[in-house]
Amino acid sequence: MKEGTNLTEALKHYFGFDTFKGDQEAIIRNVLNGHDTFVLMPTGGGKSLCYQLPSLLMEGVAIVISPLIALMKNQVDFITHLSEHEGTAHFLNSSLNKAAIDQVKTDIRKGNTKLLYVAPESLTKEENVEFLKTCKISFYAVDEAHCISEWGHDFRPEYRRIRPIINEIGNAPVIALTATATDKVRTDIKKSLGIADADEFKSSFNRPNLYYEVRPKTKDIDKDIVRFIKQHTGKSGIIYCLSRKKVEDLAEVLRANDIKAAAYHAGLDSATRTQTQDDFLMEDIDVIVATIAFGMGIDKPDVRFVIHYDIPKSLEGYYQETGRAGRDGGEGICLAFYSHKDLQKLDKFMEGKPVAEQDIGRQLLQETAAYAETSVCRRKMLLHYFGEEYTQDNCHNCDNCLHPGSKIECSKQLVIALKAILAMKENFRTDYVIDFIKGRETDEVVAHKHHELDEFGSGEKEDPKIWNPVIRQALITGYLKKEVENYGVLKVTSAGKKFIKSPKSFLVVLDHEFNVDEEPAEGGTSALDPTLSAMLHDLRKKWAHKLQRPGYVIFQDVSIEQMATEYPVTLEELKNIQGVGDGKTRQPYAKDFVDFIKRYCEENDIERQADLRVRTKAKDSMRKLKILQNIDRRIALDDIANALGIDFEELLDELEGIVLYSGNKVNIDYFLEDIMDPDDIDDIYEYFRESDTGDLKEAYKELGGDYEEDEIRLVRIKFISDMAN
Repeated sequence: MKEGTNLTEALKHYFGFDTFKGDQEAIIRNVLNGHDTFVLMPTGGGKSLCYQLPSLLMEGVAIVISPLIALMKNQVDFITHLSEHEGTAHFLNSSLNKAAIDQVKTDIRKGNTKLLYVAPESLTKEENVEFLKTCKISFYAVDEAHCISEWGHDFRPEYRRIRPIINEIGNAPVIALTATATDKVRTDIKKSLGIADADEFKSSFNRPNLYYEVRPKTKDIDKDIVRFIKQHTGKSGIIYCLSRKKVEDLAEVLRANDIKAAAYHAGLDSATRTQTQDDFLMEDIDVIVATIAFGMGIDKPDVRFVIHYDIPKSLEGYYQETGRAGRDGGEGICLAFYSHKDLQKLDKFMEGKPVAEQDIGRQLLQETAAYAETSVCRRKMLLHYFGEEYTQDNCHNCDNCLHPGSKIECSKQLVIALKAILAMKENFRTDYVIDFIKGRETDEVVAHKHHELDEFGSGEKEDPKIWNPVIRQALITGYLKKEVENYGVLKVTSAGKKFIKSPKSFLVVLDHEFNVDEEPAEGGTSALDPTLSAMLHDLRKKWAHKLQRPGYVIFQDVSIEQMATEYPVTLEELKNIQGVGDGKTRQPYAKDFVDFIKRYCEENDIERQADLRVRTKAKDSMRKLKILQNIDRRIALDDIANALGIDFEELLDELEGIVLYSGNKVNIDYFLEDIMDPDDIDDIYEYFRESDTGDLKEAYKELGGDYEEDEIRLVRIKFISDMAN
């Protein structure tokens, strides 16, 4: 670093900022003075600057160890854009060919490169170690340092090898940076990196602009998400799912509902991922549906919402992912969907892993479940998890604070819990303590002979739902604590011991109940408008007489009922109604129906929902296309079924969907004429012309003695294709 360098001037020169944020200046001075440094700073706090600026001011090259290629590319592009010289920042990873690697090494040798981003895997390669031994290293920056800890939300074993490699390359100061770390993780990081005496800089985890909400995950989750995004049209958002398949499926559902969305996961090729990232940054895409692979280091300040389709595996992961919203200080909505089923699924994923890993994973899951189910301020709960006290009673920016539940006096129950924990020598976790208080003689309780203690079953007469919230809120208020080294074990604090001797008011709000058996059925809770339904049936009858066709081929009853529930007033909205495809909306009567509904809404002051039925993913659309193409080529229907690997009945199901719901016309005359007598075709055709419903069961009753079921279905398909489409 040049003598007399003014940090504020350097900040302005390189980055264009007039002032530092939070602890940035103190951190940078610490690094410039050659001290090991530990930085705990939430997403959006400006961590990157803490190693970027000192690297530009110091002699040699700073090695930045980072877990994601996407993050490296993003930051190298950023520094390159700022710098007056080519090669100021480079990355070294598996995406580079030999010529590119040689160029990186040349720039470092010349002293042009101040920042070198490497993945931990690249750092440990022998040829890279040998090369870096010859370089002047200014310092090592370990980004996303929580990856070093088994207690972190994204543990990577290769991060454990960083210290031995540093020792081999050559000693230099280390700065470790993370956005999420509990006391346990922080201790683990410093120990593993050999920087136990590092100066610590810990910023507040409170992001006042972020709104937190947890909703029950029901069968209508896709509809909930589409409705939410439509209410925030044009705003950028990220949706996190645990599986790649769900990522792909949900992205397709969003696109089907005219939302500019794309999928992002590690299974996609590098070029696709890079393009998707760039499209999101350039606002050609509004919503990214992703696994947790997306977002680390993506510097998009105006992400307005982050949705968790599946509850995350840990609160660290949740906090970091939600932290990608509202980094500019503006609106940031963090919406998570939660169900016990997801928790059970995540628990099952741990089977087969080492016992210690399962134990850690389950404890992290329990913390996530506690956050989802609690009725206390979500901000208070999150900050407490990261070792920070939030003193406000109401944050006014989470669902629990905006819609608070009733408080119950629980001083008696807290005394019971505190005494029980002390009776068991403060050596057990929450689940065990609750079993003991309730008087449950589990194998573990009996093995420890705790059922023989006087305090066993001391709370069995109390509401069983009270114990989890009592213990959680006792932790937040400081009557209990969880041991760092023996994670999850409950200890009574001095304040807790005082409470036993002199109890005072202790108010508790019961947890939210996420009862999976109470999930609403598909179709939501909107009520049918019986008056409109009757009027639409009359309108259908009018068109049926006019076109000389049965009413059901115009619109089925299920379609009429949904129109009388959802009130579609445009042809585009009509397409969202069950049983209405593009073909139907091109029929002359379609416009008459939506115009009629529009007039009805205006005359009766009907307030319609903001959005209609969510269009689902086009399942097996390729199969439908192949069926239509083969019919155009006049291939026998049984041969088409064989070629697609489906039975004949399944093919007929597909054809019924094509003509009845999608509104496509199909000509299967060539096949019917091959297998049936023309008079029989006419006879069945005439039956459906006179039928009021076109119901197959009724048709089998009437015609079953003379014709096979498949023959009846085939002629019905022909009839609907001719008449409806």
